[in-house]
Amino acid sequence: MNKRSTGEKIFAVFNTIFLLMLCVIFFLPVWHVAMGSISDPLKVAATSGLYFKPLGKITLGGYKLIMQNSTILNAYGNTIIYVVAATLLGLVLNILAAYVMSTKGLMFGKPFALFVIFTMIFNGGLVPTFMVVNKLGMMDTRWALIIPGALSAYNIIIMRTSFAEIPKEMLEAARIDGASEIKILTRIILPVSKSIIAVIVLFYAVQHWNSWFNAALYLQKSRNLYPLQLTLREIVLQSTENAIVADADGQDVMIYRPLIKYATIMISIIPMMILYPFVQKYFVTGVMIGSVKG
Repeated sequence: MNKRSTGEKIFAVFNTIFLLMLCVIFFLPVWHVAMGSISDPLKVAATSGLYFKPLGKITLGGYKLIMQNSTILNAYGNTIIYVVAATLLGLVLNILAAYVMSTKGLMFGKPFALFVIFTMIFNGGLVPTFMVVNKLGMMDTRWALIIPGALSAYNIIIMRTSFAEIPKEMLEAARIDGASEIKILTRIILPVSKSIIAVIVLFYAVQHWNSWFNAALYLQKSRNLYPLQLTLREIVLQSTENAIVADADGQDVMIYRPLIKYATIMISIIPMMILYPFVQKYFVTGVMIGSVKG
């Protein structure tokens, strides 16, 4: 193996230091919130700055109050519904669109690809999208958070490029044997495209798990359909005090309010932290396959 030059060694050192600094910057807020969620509420109220360890006696009072609150539990269930439904719908639509665009000899294939790319640069904007959702009767329904954005031009391009890397000889042999397009897609293309599928699933899951703006825009009268992130936003901004802990007396609400905020933030990020390690091994491979051709 070739020895690294002095410049390469210096770059590796600075690159390592820079990445370690980024890790610390990204990790500290999560650690701060985690420590705050299990700290003594009185100590939290009297202390400012970062929490490097639990303050006072460790308590799970914030988590217990969340588990007693029907508003937060309902929002958590709504978020799971939105994430699962939107991810499945988006995955199916993107797979179908990418497969059609990757087909050799597709009529008007290039104009169609240019049209898809055009939507990545220009779109109708917020007001036209709101008008479409309103005219379709999806206001204050779950569909308003599931259908809009189901198709992503970026994801289609990545997946199409990945499908195009599959040897055409395999597809032609399957067609000669009488396989339909559906069989070719489900039995040949999808089994060898697990990496890019895992990446697309991660993209959609993270997008919809962290989304709150569309809910605030389209669920104006249906608080029972609020996702977790919108409920969390209200808690953090202290805009709905009565919605924080409905079953606790006024004094407990005031004392445990900081812990409730921290605990709600933690339960909102833990699922993504659990999911990511399972798809991380596919992430780099899938993105590179879907972004580089040739």
